[in-house]
Amino acid sequence: MVERLAGRMAAEIKRQVPDHKSSIPVLKHAIIILINVGLIVIFTLLISLITDNLKQAVIALIGFALLRQCSGGLHLKTGAGCIVFTTVLFTLVSYVEMESTGVFLMNAISLLLVMNFAPSRIEKQSRIPRKHYFKLRILSCLIVLTNFGFQSPTLAVVFLIQAVSLLRWRGGQAHVMDS
Repeated sequence: MVERLAGRMAAEIKRQVPDHKSSIPVLKHAIIILINVGLIVIFTLLISLITDNLKQAVIALIGFALLRQCSGGLHLKTGAGCIVFTTVLFTLVSYVEMESTGVFLMNAISLLLVMNFAPSRIEKQSRIPRKHYFKLRILSCLIVLTNFGFQSPTLAVVFLIQAVSLLRWRGGQAHVMDS
């Protein structure tokens, strides 16, 4: 459904602006991303409104998005799978409660993972030159470090989930990215 809608929208954009340098497949891909993110946000916010947990859901959405933009990570194979998985994930994460020790431990593990693996899998997703990857790693670390001050269980969990998505598994072992 999303693919078809994005295809029609891309074709219409190209029809309206035929000289635009982007091809229909490139436009379609960008539109799919926008629709997926939009649906994740809408569904997560609707569920959190119904369950009276809006504040934590917003924290989960923003925290995850900020770290993901800087650190990259694993992408699910289908847009529909991403929408369902991420909506359920953010909804469940928004209910997590834990002591400060648990938050500290999750923050520490997230920081170690981000320090070693960020950015991950951004080569085909971004136009950022490889020479700037170290800066993305530093930004990712700074984002995780903020939660040592905030002490948010929600941020601790979404940061850990995002940090684990940076791992590239080969033959049962994680592959460390080049600096």
